[in-house]
Amino acid sequence: MSYAGDLSPTDTWTALEAEPDAALVDVRTRAEWTYVGIPDLTRIGREVVRIEWVGYPEGRVNDRFTEELAAAGIAVDTPVYFLCRSGVRSIAAAEVATAAGWHHAYNVLDGFEGPHDTEHHRTVSGWKVAGLPWVQG
Repeated sequence: MSYAGDLSPTDTWTALEAEPDAALVDVRTRAEWTYVGIPDLTRIGREVVRIEWVGYPEGRVNDRFTEELAAAGIAVDTPVYFLCRSGVRSIAAAEVATAAGWHHAYNVLDGFEGPHDTEHHRTVSGWKVAGLPWVQG
């Protein structure tokens, strides 16, 4: 593994509560943030950092990702938890952040919505299914 590790959404929430300097970085697209929703960290006095890993609609990897991470004020020694829809883009983000010098870059398993169920609905796991706070719109 070329990053700090994987955590479930509930373990991520627990870590964010325990680590006041930790950051949750949502690497989904603007469209996903707008129409699907985002984690809500207001109960712990923070906001989600939003940095697209892949731009929409062009589908290109954000070549300024680590620059935007630094510009968001996330220091290389800060625990940072990367979240996407299902836990794939967030692995890539954690790997790139680690390669760029972030020492505590984690992937949030199953992401915000998780994998499909047998009817192709995202009801199996993920941030929302775990009952963690989130907002839409």
